[in-house]
Amino acid sequence: MNGSTRMLLTGAVVATPLFVVVWAFQAFTRDGFRPTFHPMSLLALGDGGWVQVANFIVTGLLIVGGGIGLGRTLRPGRLARWAGALVIVMGCGLVIAGIFVTDAGAGFPAGAPEGAPEMSWHGAVHQVGFVLTQLAFTAAAVVLIVLFARNRNRGWAVVCFTALVAALVIAAFGSPESLAIRLVISSAIELGLISALAAHALRDLRTVSVAAYPEPHGSTSRTR
Repeated sequence: MNGSTRMLLTGAVVATPLFVVVWAFQAFTRDGFRPTFHPMSLLALGDGGWVQVANFIVTGLLIVGGGIGLGRTLRPGRLARWAGALVIVMGCGLVIAGIFVTDAGAGFPAGAPEGAPEMSWHGAVHQVGFVLTQLAFTAAAVVLIVLFARNRNRGWAVVCFTALVAALVIAAFGSPESLAIRLVISSAIELGLISALAAHALRDLRTVSVAAYPEPHGSTSRTR
């Protein structure tokens, strides 16, 4: 099980840089896209939109795997199971947002209406995926704060609290014209917390493996 758990956690570690790099590549290369104004979901439309669709889905699946891995490695108990399950739901929200694309608007892609679009059924489901991701992250962060506090792991409790507050404040406060880029930053913080927890869990797994299978005393590798 350790081998599969390592793979799941490694995927979660990769999820955040993958998501941000793919968004940035598109945001600064797609004609007509304004990173500080256009929501990232609009990148799923038009020529090359499949890249952002894949970005949502692949990142979501990596986070789902991370949730499974964290559920296995966090200290056993109901809170650990809840934390892992909520991270899985968070990833599922991203997958939903990728499968069901948003509606064109704000002048992107070319030919789209300048204002807010009329919401289609798939646009509505896309919004459900986004909301699901946000609610699941918020709940997971709260559960993790309580879990680490109970385990007297003050450092990680503070990290989870800081990430939760930062993500909420950045998304909620600021000019409407900068909402799109603030949501990107907020999403990066949310995903970054999961990646950081996965990296920490990986380190703990390696420590356990070394302790369980130490090198024989005095043994060395020699080439004759």
